[in-house]
This record gives sequence, C-alpha cells and structure tokens, in this order.
Amino acid sequence: MKSSKSYRIMIVDDDPDILLLFSRWLSAEGFDVVTAASGEAALERLHIDVPRLVITDLFMGEMSGMDLLASIHADNPLLPVIMLSGQAQIPDAVKATHMGSSAFLIKPVKQPELIDNVKRALRIGPELQDHNSIADAIIYKSKKMGELIELAQMVADSDITVFISGATGTGKEILAKAIHKASPRRDYPFVAVNCGAIPEQLLESELFGHEKGAFTGANVKHEGLFKSADKGTIFLDEIGDMPLSLQVKLLRVLQDLEVRPVGSTRSYPINVRIISATHRDLDAIVKQGEFREDLYYRLKVVPLQMMSLSERREDIPLLAAHFLQRHNKPGVKKQKNFAPEALEYLTQAPWPGNIRQLINIVDQCATLSKTGTITLNLVQRALQCEPARIQTLKNAKQEFERNYLVSVMKITNGHVANAAKIAGKNRTEFYKLLNQYEIEADEFRSNSSVIEG
Repeated sequence: MKSSKSYRIMIVDDDPDILLLFSRWLSAEGFDVVTAASGEAALERLHIDVPRLVITDLFMGEMSGMDLLASIHADNPLLPVIMLSGQAQIPDAVKATHMGSSAFLIKPVKQPELIDNVKRALRIGPELQDHNSIADAIIYKSKKMGELIELAQMVADSDITVFISGATGTGKEILAKAIHKASPRRDYPFVAVNCGAIPEQLLESELFGHEKGAFTGANVKHEGLFKSADKGTIFLDEIGDMPLSLQVKLLRVLQDLEVRPVGSTRSYPINVRIISATHRDLDAIVKQGEFREDLYYRLKVVPLQMMSLSERREDIPLLAAHFLQRHNKPGVKKQKNFAPEALEYLTQAPWPGNIRQLINIVDQCATLSKTGTITLNLVQRALQCEPARIQTLKNAKQEFERNYLVSVMKITNGHVANAAKIAGKNRTEFYKLLNQYEIEADEFRSNSSVIEG
C-alpha cells in the first residue's frame, strides 16, 4: 500500500472554513495539503505546488470549478479533480464527470466520504490495486504496451473522453472494452458502433434515434445507440469516416450532453462515456477539411496509440500461444504447440494485418497441422498463401449491401415492408436480398440496438 505522505493535494474554495476543515482532515491522513481561495489563484500555483489531486468547489467568483477543471485538463488531462457543490444539481454532476472529474460530492461532505473519494481518485489502498485491471484483459509483455496499459488504467476511473488511434487489426475495440470494464460504468452497457459501416442516411437515426413517423418506414420509435448506452460507454469506431453533416450534430451532443432524435422537437439528456477510434490519420483529414477541428479536439482529450504488431514483436509468442489455446481441447494429452523455429519465424514476420492477421495464421496452422507440433514449413506456407487483405470489388459491394440491409432492418425493428420502402425495393425483391444474405427479420424484432464495430 502506498503512503499518503507522497501525495500533495490542492483544495480550492472561496470559503475559508472549508479550506481549514478539509486541510485538517487530509493532513490527519498524512497528505501534504496546499490551498487556494479562487480558481485563478489555483492556476497560478498549479505548476509551483504540482499537486497529485485537486479538490475544487463548483461555484466560486469569476472562475467556476468547471472552468478550473477545463483549464487543468487542457494542460494535464490525467490530473484527478474532485468537484464539490452545495447544490445537488444532477446536470452539473453529469457535465463534471463528462469533463473528466473523478467525483462530484455534495456539501456538507463527511470526513469518511471525502477520504474515501480521495484515496479512490489516487488509487491508494490494496482494494484498489489489481482490481478491474486493464492488464488482465490484454496480452503483452513489451515495455511499450506496458506504458500504454498504465495510461489507459489511469483514465479508466474517470469519464474523460478517450481517443484510440492505430492501424486496422491492432485491437482498438479490445482496449476500449477493457477501459469500460475497468471503469465505474462496468455494470452498464458497452455499445460499439462502426461509423464507417452504416450508410450515411441511416447513421444519424442509429446514433440518436428517431420518432415514429420521422421518415418513410419509421412506424415505431427508435431510441438510438446513445440512449441504449445509458450509464455505460459508447464506442464510436472509425470516427474518421463520419460524414461532416453528422459531425456537427455529434459536436452538439458532446457540448450539451443531450441527443435529439430525428423528427423530434425536444432533446433528451444522456449519461454515457465516449470512446472513439480510427485507423485514419485524423490530423491529416482535419487539414484536408474532411473532419471538424473543434470535434477533433473534443474527442482527443486523452489520446492512446495502439501499436502495430511489428512494434511489439516480443508479444507475438504470447499472443500466438493464446490464440492456439482455442484449438486445444481439455483432457487431450498432446496439445498443439509451435516448433521453436516456427515461433521465431512468426516473431520476425512483417504482419501488415497486425493481430487480426496473426489470428488467421494461427487458426490456419492449427487446422492444417496433422501432428501436435506446428512446423516452420506450415507457418511459412500459411503466410505465403494468405490471401490479400484488400477485398475484391465484388466482395466489398456485398459487404456494404449486407451492412445496409442490417441497418435498415434495425431501424424498422424487422418490419420488412417498411424496410423495403426505405431501400427503394418492392417487398419481393427485398425478401430475395434478405434470403441471399441469410438475414432473418425476426432477429430484429426486439429491443437490441448494439452494433459491434
């Protein structure tokens, strides 16, 4: 257990009695305490005192606690901030947590409550260490991955917005799920949506919902993915593919913490954490005018960069062994394994498809191996014969068509006639398409609204 004496805490409040009381409580616990009577004074002292945690009142003079929180996190988004308020305003609490505060406490605060939240924010105490650890969800031993996991663990406890970049197949969604499972929202939904897989005309309705009668075929109300993720996390994968017209509406959602369904005249509050990701160079497409700069900075509060497999080669033997375990049946004496030279070859391979490509190769080798040992020759043949990662035009069209059909069926809750109208097809033609892609209408006649990216 870490000692409290190694932590300096800054208390910011325009009430001298609160400063004195909290200082006594925290000093008694062994913390080093500094105080400031205003947000402006706190900012002046921040780089001098270098606190590990800031506790601030919400309503103060010219600079509010929200303004102070924004200024602190503009410079250091990982510095924990606990917000205090004498008024129990739920919208303020929701906004503060979305801006990255570690906790929102209502005055009068009792000593045990304050100390407990301070220790939780600083992750002090054996009960907070190795609990809901991101490291348990991701296989690695490389130093670079260790640094990334440590950073992800630091942001997991807050609601601060996270942006994950990295090439296709590096495991961006796996990291997003791990952050969710390590967060206080772990018992609520994790909703993933691939922004590039849903047609532009349907994406707004999928994200924000629609009212009954909002457009042709909208015979039932659809709550949307943001509402489905209530109290949980929404993962916006391939955010770089989101059309500009929808980027404006997403920015408004991030600013107001409200969604307005298509066809509605009112907005509804949301309580979700937002994690986004893309394989594209977002800096470049911002310069090209394809992505809004203001939305970019709203999403990229804490950036996390997933490394390519070639940048973490020491993790390849661990990953390969893990994926191979799926082919090893319990109770069987001769479990499959890689020959040492085969494993060495895997470690040195280029891996343009990253972890996704490694999974395919391991599956192929395990299936084709007639003995318990996967040989170097088998691995070499698997890598040489692996089909190109770029799809044919025919396959790309089929994938788009299937995604479109699934989206339309979700929007209409499985109502084939309404879905056919949206698609511009007669019912017979539409049924043929559903049969062609083995899509069952009954599967969409439920309340499920999750799309895996």
